[in-house]
Amino acid sequence: MELKYNDYLISDDKSKICVEEVIEMLSSSYWANTRPIERTKKAIETSYCLGVFHHEKQIGFARVITDWATFYYLCDVIIHESHRGKGIGKKLVETIIHAEELEGILGLLGTKDAHELYAKYGFIKDGERFMRLPPKWINQ
Repeated sequence: MELKYNDYLISDDKSKICVEEVIEMLSSSYWANTRPIERTKKAIETSYCLGVFHHEKQIGFARVITDWATFYYLCDVIIHESHRGKGIGKKLVETIIHAEELEGILGLLGTKDAHELYAKYGFIKDGERFMRLPPKWINQ
């Protein structure tokens, strides 16, 4: 899957992912800044990943853990600080939750500070930190 958005490209081609860039971006996050590098590498290797590229340089990333049948967990969503505020993070989340392969399955995520952002996409707060996006066939 590849999607153009203004001057950006969102792609799930894992061969395009620059692991070093992802590690650098995640090192500035509150949720992964102490994660060992080898754990992040393993997580990328074993997850469905999307990269965001600006003129072929990676500036964003998201990871999805899923069984492709009943649920997915959205994590490590990050946009490089110099590209924030341009709507690319929102487009990345929108691309993921509308992916045909994830349609009709339960979405989960954890966040400390972005509840309002994810609520715009239908995620419902479930406790202090977690949110869920129920498929249309589940009674909420």
